[in-house]
Amino acid sequence: MTVPDGGPPAPDRLPPSRPDAGDDEYSATVLASHWVQRPEPELAPAPAPTVVVDTGAAPGDATVLRFGPGVTAALARRPHPTPPTLVTPQAPRRRPQRHALPALVLVAAVLFLFWRQHSASAVGVREVSVTAARETLGCDTTAGIVGVVRTDGRPGTLSYRWVRSDGTSSDVRHTAVARGQRQVRIELLWSFRGPGSHAAVAELRLLSPERRSGEVRFVYDCP
Repeated sequence: MTVPDGGPPAPDRLPPSRPDAGDDEYSATVLASHWVQRPEPELAPAPAPTVVVDTGAAPGDATVLRFGPGVTAALARRPHPTPPTLVTPQAPRRRPQRHALPALVLVAAVLFLFWRQHSASAVGVREVSVTAARETLGCDTTAGIVGVVRTDGRPGTLSYRWVRSDGTSSDVRHTAVARGQRQVRIELLWSFRGPGSHAAVAELRLLSPERRSGEVRFVYDCP
């Protein structure tokens, strides 16, 4: 290599390229690995995420999403939720009614008061008697018959009727009894006409407040 005066040495000329690979003096230049641009390996496509909805969540909870290839196996190992056991509620026991006894006592008291008031206002009958003015009647005569009802002096109403031996009877009649009145007179007029003889009976039947009766016998005789 020739160096000119006053200047840097000239670079040596490289020998001509000899692509003949069979030449023993040929050597290729090896670049560092960071200078070599290699094709990037093809990456396998990522598996699509598996979406599983957790149906075991309690009603009203948020839905849980699980991702990944192991979700199916994990769910397969998960025990299935046991359905809740329905328990039939027992029928409530009937408690003894606390108000039953007081109600019965109240009803009994009301009935007693009603009976007492009713019995106090109802006249009590002690005796019924019937008499005639005469024991024997002549021709074309009217018999005067008197019935007497003796009471206990309480006020009330008497219901009665007259029944005669000729097959007739009066309608039901009523008479009032004042407080303190202990005797009630009830009269009947029975008339006879024509010749003949008849044994007559007049009966006073008391219907209320209790059933009692009294009668009288007499004779009608007309030759």
